[in-house]
Amino acid sequence: MPFVLGHVALMPDAHLGIGAAVGSVIPTRGAIIPSAVGVDIGCGMIATETDLTASNLPEALDALMPLVEQAIPAGVGKGHVEPCVDEALAQLGRPRTALSPSQETTVATQFGTLGSGNHFVEVCLDERDRVWTVLHSGSRGIGNQLAKRHIEMAKATSR
Repeated sequence: MPFVLGHVALMPDAHLGIGAAVGSVIPTRGAIIPSAVGVDIGCGMIATETDLTASNLPEALDALMPLVEQAIPAGVGKGHVEPCVDEALAQLGRPRTALSPSQETTVATQFGTLGSGNHFVEVCLDERDRVWTVLHSGSRGIGNQLAKRHIEMAKATSR
């Protein structure tokens, strides 16, 4: 398209979305592409190298997953019993987007959760036998709600 400026990029966690691949970056000039940002705002991925090696791990990691599941709730509507959002967001900074009271409650209980679908926590080894953790978290519905709000705003400016 003539208004796409430069190259299109994909992030490591790119996957199918509505309007564009989630995790894509599409620079434009003089145009707004409704839903090009996708509807999974807040979805993220990180890989972290630990100071452990394969020799530090037990033969099987079966005991690890129940601990991960306890610490990081996963699934549709899952959240923390004791919300931790106020302290965490005080350190990170509150989002600039205004949230409804219902959305505030969702953020408070689901902040620090995994989400559902293709989201996961993984322990893996690299070619040097170093242990890494990989996390792909979802937006837990709030990203979809905010994206739809902004898509409607973008559509209104193009009319």
